[in-house]
Amino acid sequence: MTTDLISDLIALEGAGCRVTELEQRREWPVAESGQVQVGVHRGGALPSSGLEAFDILLSVAPDPPRPWTGVASDRLDAVIADLEARVAAQPAAAGVAAQILRMTLALDFGQALQLESLAYSTLLHSRGFQSWRASRPARERVDPEPRVLMAMDRGTLSICLNRPAARNAFDAAMRDALCEALDFARVHPDAPPVALSGVGCAFSTGGDLNEFGKASDPAEAHLIRTLRSPASLVRALGERLTVQLHGDCIGAGIEVPAAAARVTARAGTVCRLPEVSMGLIPGAGGTASIPRRIGRHRAAYMAISGAPIDLATALDWGLVDAEIT
Repeated sequence: MTTDLISDLIALEGAGCRVTELEQRREWPVAESGQVQVGVHRGGALPSSGLEAFDILLSVAPDPPRPWTGVASDRLDAVIADLEARVAAQPAAAGVAAQILRMTLALDFGQALQLESLAYSTLLHSRGFQSWRASRPARERVDPEPRVLMAMDRGTLSICLNRPAARNAFDAAMRDALCEALDFARVHPDAPPVALSGVGCAFSTGGDLNEFGKASDPAEAHLIRTLRSPASLVRALGERLTVQLHGDCIGAGIEVPAAAARVTARAGTVCRLPEVSMGLIPGAGGTASIPRRIGRHRAAYMAISGAPIDLATALDWGLVDAEIT
């Protein structure tokens, strides 16, 4: 069977975006393939049954409750068209994201991280990601400053991301330094409260794009991700840890904080998951941490749409717990 024929079969049967107008539905979709299922509510009472068949639920109702994502009626068709275009551009990544998010809440947090990492390693060798990588050649850069700063401040252990020139982008060095700091906090004999923040104009713009796809062995990369997981350590610190967000919180910049018991943010904070547009899925724990805060349907909307989530929406959804000054 040729590669083109396999791709055609996937496009027809195993991937793509299916939009269902809920007021006109005659049958429920089956959410078991890599096809992204979008349910649309344009008016009337919000449906309450059969919603698990969908990955994303859009409604024009004012302030619809979870699992719905609210969309202004005059923007609904544009949002649907954008979702369809994004899935068409990266059908494998979008489909895998939907599949992972359907399973993640049935697993414990550690298992959910392992599932995410296995899928991420698979997608690193996909045509979608390889095409994205080829269009954006990696650049070498030298950052001499320490990636993480740590200090005791009036009884609170402060851990601060310290790569402001790169807007605190996560490279391997920052991941390792952050894991060391978080593990130090975890085993500290006094068990002090911990505050995690970032220097500069943004908490973090996520993974360093120059390092995406550099690992030559996907199985080894999977093991490294699961052994050195800041999200796992953030979750292990429990109520002791508060994350303080500001500015752009992109990719890992929201995936890791979402694992914390308490997340605060300053005005102007914006959260976004761009990985599907690169041919990947969130790979820093986001498919485990974010659905546990906002539900899998809204997490799927974030991941597949790549849409920015402002602070008001983040507070309403529970992605952020409180605004700070």
